[in-house]
Amino acid sequence: PTHAGSFDLSFMRCIPEMVIMAPADENECRQMLTTGFLHDGPAAVRYPRGTGPGVEISDELTPLEIGRGEIRRQGSKVALLAFGAMLGPAMEAAEQLDATVTNMRFIKPLDGALIDRLAREHTVLVTVEDNAVAGGAGSAVSEYLSRHKLNTPVLHLGLPDLFSEQGRRDEILADYGLDSNGIIRALESWQSIT
Repeated sequence: PTHAGSFDLSFMRCIPEMVIMAPADENECRQMLTTGFLHDGPAAVRYPRGTGPGVEISDELTPLEIGRGEIRRQGSKVALLAFGAMLGPAMEAAEQLDATVTNMRFIKPLDGALIDRLAREHTVLVTVEDNAVAGGAGSAVSEYLSRHKLNTPVLHLGLPDLFSEQGRRDEILADYGLDSNGIIRALESWQSIT
């Protein structure tokens, strides 16, 4: 339970000038490894255990622009900010929610321009990560919003403040509501009390 990799985004975020990336698929992982290798400074690529979604791998080793996310689906009202492997469940949930989905790619530095746009065009932002919520990617988003005086409500979905049990990755994520159904349930529950 102490070696599940649930806290690395949280403890790496406080390191000055650290670039932290989380790939959504196998090809993006290659791009991020290239980006980190070419970057003149500390960089980390965080990816989960297991297999990727099975995307086609490019022969090119093309670096990404540091600190740039991408919109993968345009929706309305709700924006799901997916970090790393959480893109898949977020995309599935978005179909039922008619939500915008972003592949954030970078935890540090965040894509501030993208967050600004999402905050202004949506009524709620939902951060989705497979890291502890405490100090993780969602916390970075809230810190950004506060620093720039953006008052869009934010729901943070991620791992709770505990050591998780052992098990298959998909089972653990489902237990903590980080599958598509869990994302939908969490948002519906949160909206009913706000």
